[in-house]
Amino acid sequence: MPVPRKGLQDIWTLSGRIVSDASLPHKAFMRLASLEMEKLRRGKERQSAIARVKNIDARFEEIRAQKNDLLQGLGMTEGTKPNGAPAPKPRPAAEKRGFRIKY
Repeated sequence: MPVPRKGLQDIWTLSGRIVSDASLPHKAFMRLASLEMEKLRRGKERQSAIARVKNIDARFEEIRAQKNDLLQGLGMTEGTKPNGAPAPKPRPAAEKRGFRIKY
C-alpha cells in the first residue's frame, strides 16, 4: 500500500490559530509606547490651548481698559448715552418679531 505524500496543506502553522495579545509581549509594549506618545502629544496640545486662552483673556482686559479710557474721555460710563441718559435695554427675544409679508 503506498503512503500518501504530504503537501503544503499538511504543514502546521500558527496563522490559523487565535493568539491572545497576552502571549505576544511585543504587541503589549508597542501599545504602551503608542499610548505614552499620545499622552505626551495631548499634553502639549493642552498646554498650547491654555496659553491661547490666557492670551485671549489678556486681550479682553486690554480692550476693556481701552474702552473705559475712551468712555471716560467722552465723559460717559459704560451703559449710558453721550447726554448722560441710560442706554435703552435690548428687548428680550420673545418680544422681537420678524417682518410680515401681506399678499
